[in-house]
Amino acid sequence: MKLLVIIPAYNERGSILSTVQDVRENCPEADCLVINDCSKDDTLKLLQEAGVPYLDLPVNLGIGGAVQSGYLYGVQHGYDIAVQFDGDGQHRAECIPSLIQPLTDDKTDMAVGSRFLDNSDRDGFKSSAIRRVGIRVLSFLILAVTGKRIKDATSGFRAVNRKLMEYYAENYAQDFPEPEAIVLALNNGYRVEEVPARMNERGSGESSIQALMTVYYMIKVSLAILVAGVHTPRKRRKGKKA
Repeated sequence: MKLLVIIPAYNERGSILSTVQDVRENCPEADCLVINDCSKDDTLKLLQEAGVPYLDLPVNLGIGGAVQSGYLYGVQHGYDIAVQFDGDGQHRAECIPSLIQPLTDDKTDMAVGSRFLDNSDRDGFKSSAIRRVGIRVLSFLILAVTGKRIKDATSGFRAVNRKLMEYYAENYAQDFPEPEAIVLALNNGYRVEEVPARMNERGSGESSIQALMTVYYMIKVSLAILVAGVHTPRKRRKGKKA
């Protein structure tokens, strides 16, 4: 099995090398690929000096474009599973084996690392109360348009199999993609499940959703979920006979 860990990075000089080291130490069977999303700091220089494999995007594409670039790379280089892993030190590489297990067992096409299952965050970073409320709203909207409840809809810690990697290489949200990507997967017949995951507080850098629960963010993402739900009505699971 070929495993790729995609690490999107924008101005992550303070944590990118320790993040890569975490993956290498705790998931040595994986190949790391950092997607440098036109960082303004010396993230690229650090990657070059350390010999870390990377893609250097010529323009800033945002988290969606960066992750999609990683999926395209994974497809072109024959990977079986791709893991999305933040470059800010928030995710824990020790959780990757349990995240990908449902994929290797063919129980799902996407596994989302969730902070809200089985007290997953009891020894990790606990999101604020207002963020939890916002995430619940997004979870409800996803349930409304897909029929599936996903508790941690904004989690960027997720793994996909080859089939979904190929789909995302061609179709991926470009703004705040995590919730919309779930809708696209579910309504195109792919299986999505959550796996308990522990997370840390962001170490450094700039969040792609700095004001996660602002009115602007909630309106924009809510509309994106609803539009995605309308444009991709629910289909049967891939490979299942009609």
